[in-house]
Amino acid sequence: MSLCEVGPDRDCPLCPRLVAFRETWRAREPGWHNAPVQSFGSADSRLLIVGLAPGLRGANRTGRPFTGDYAGDLLYSTLIAFGFAQGEFKARPDDGLTLVDAAIANAVRCVPPENKPTTEEIRTCRPFLRASIDAMPRLRVVVALGKIAHDSLVVALGRRMSAHRFGHGAVHEIGGLAVFDSYHCSRYNTNTGVLTPAMFRDVFAAVRERLDG
Repeated sequence: MSLCEVGPDRDCPLCPRLVAFRETWRAREPGWHNAPVQSFGSADSRLLIVGLAPGLRGANRTGRPFTGDYAGDLLYSTLIAFGFAQGEFKARPDDGLTLVDAAIANAVRCVPPENKPTTEEIRTCRPFLRASIDAMPRLRVVVALGKIAHDSLVVALGRRMSAHRFGHGAVHEIGGLAVFDSYHCSRYNTNTGVLTPAMFRDVFAAVRERLDG
């Protein structure tokens, strides 16, 4: 089964606020994707990376996770460095970049105003995250980018957030999966020094070691 088959429809009606925001941007920028952003990568992969939500001028514009904004520059360069992607990342969906034994999904599939989904929107979109996990029979490792992605992932896996608290570099063993935490690779986090490229690479070095071990 393709990961796109378990994602929301292009005109998903489940979150009224996100639908209204989507319609506003469809009218303003008719050439943009302006729809739920489907997962990127193969369901046969052993690694799943979970982000927060599409960026307005990133994935919401291009239709591919982490494509078109700064976060993708750091993420995809790191994936290439550790053999989880190949090709050249040019921040557009037709750049020919492919993932290797990895897939990327977001906790919330539609762009939220100010990049801040509500608790209800996160809850409503969680079944799509769970479906993506269920569609990956070889899945061994999940990387959660940021606390919101981590928390939604933990709940999707049937565990309590209080039992698995987010922490950069932390590893949680949940139901046969290793969940690695990282601060989100946003421009804000890197500009403020919350996350450095070296810190981010360390997470994926540990992931590579786990998968190759």
